[in-house]
Amino acid sequence: MSAPTTTTPATGGGSILASLKRGVLWNYGGLYFFYFAVWQIFFSFHGLWFDEKGMDGGDIGLINTVMAITALCLQPLYGYLQDRLGLKKHLFAFVVLCGAMVGPFFAFAFPPLMAWSMTGAAVVGGMFMALVLLAGVSVVEAYNERASRANDFEYGHARLFGSIAGGTITLVAGWMWANLNPDSIWWAASFCALVLGVLLFVAKVPDGAKDAQTAAGGSSGTAITKATLLRLVTDRSFIGFVILMFGTAALYDVFDQQFSIYFAQHVAHGNPEQFFSYVVTVQIFAEAAVMVVAPWFVNKIGAKRGLQLFAAILVFRVLGSALVTTTEALVAWRLLAAIEMPLMLVSVMKYITRSFDVKISATAYMLGFGVAKSLGVAVFSLPFGAAYDTIGFANAYLVMTVVIIAVTILASFLMRDDRALDAADAPEPEERERVLVEA
Repeated sequence: MSAPTTTTPATGGGSILASLKRGVLWNYGGLYFFYFAVWQIFFSFHGLWFDEKGMDGGDIGLINTVMAITALCLQPLYGYLQDRLGLKKHLFAFVVLCGAMVGPFFAFAFPPLMAWSMTGAAVVGGMFMALVLLAGVSVVEAYNERASRANDFEYGHARLFGSIAGGTITLVAGWMWANLNPDSIWWAASFCALVLGVLLFVAKVPDGAKDAQTAAGGSSGTAITKATLLRLVTDRSFIGFVILMFGTAALYDVFDQQFSIYFAQHVAHGNPEQFFSYVVTVQIFAEAAVMVVAPWFVNKIGAKRGLQLFAAILVFRVLGSALVTTTEALVAWRLLAAIEMPLMLVSVMKYITRSFDVKISATAYMLGFGVAKSLGVAVFSLPFGAAYDTIGFANAYLVMTVVIIAVTILASFLMRDDRALDAADAPEPEERERVLVEA
């Protein structure tokens, strides 16, 4: 098992009101806001946009599968590089550059690819968007979590800006889709990436963190040895964590990939696409509200129980969507995501920093969450995309429910309770201070 002496409770820097008084929280919150604006544009509207361009469910599933496979290949490398870079911004800047190219890509490169081959377009589009999204998000989350410890603020308090962005941009993009041109949403994504780049450039890193990082390893961050990596990947709790992310976090994304199409097929509304954008907006603003209290709640119940609760709500939402398809019910199922996402995000970060070696938190995050989730999306996107076309959405959702329940039960037997670790195995204040700046 990973050495408990290098873990930290990672409880963060106090209440949300205290955090909001600090400029550093607004800076890193802004990074989350504009990155997840790009994220939300794609994942809220890509199913509708590709469907409008003539892609069937299988082609859309292939895009998501290729995204996941590309991310799966990149994330181990990204984790190693980010732990080596520590608080340096090089890898984050590469993600920003790729995000700025979203508008030109979908305006000038993707249409000729679709004219040549829908399958070829799906493969190329999936590879490109992985650089921005499924692989890129791991860089953004790992860097900002590390920065939250270095700056001593609660990760969840900065992360709620991402939820606010999701609600805001969904409303704006829905209006642009209905009143301007569906293609305009991609240019909005590029604009958000450019603002993100400016905020990353001015983001501050504490001098103490820089000095400790230099003293610990020259200009680099943490050196990862084979023994350290082997200790991590053979840890029973880590294996359970990987299984849980493979079958729950991945299926959360797979479920949402084409839910907008299912929603539009059943709701009684004159403009279901725009109505869906309103529902998503409400959901994500509610998500931001839940994110305010999520760190406190997860600290109370423990990160493992937080992950189990996330999985239980996901089961309820997927099963409900299969069985009850009235307009009111579908809206309610979508709004449940406002509870799921904060629980998952905060619990993932706290479980990693409490249960495993915090000095390789980026590697643990990339492998345990990023790679496991990407592998799950790669495995599940194509068959479920095809299932939507063959057996229908409702029957596919029933199968999905069974998978989520099975992996949750298995993972729960493997993962240790982090509450005992947090209370008994946390380092002394002097050790916590050293770990805080080293990591």
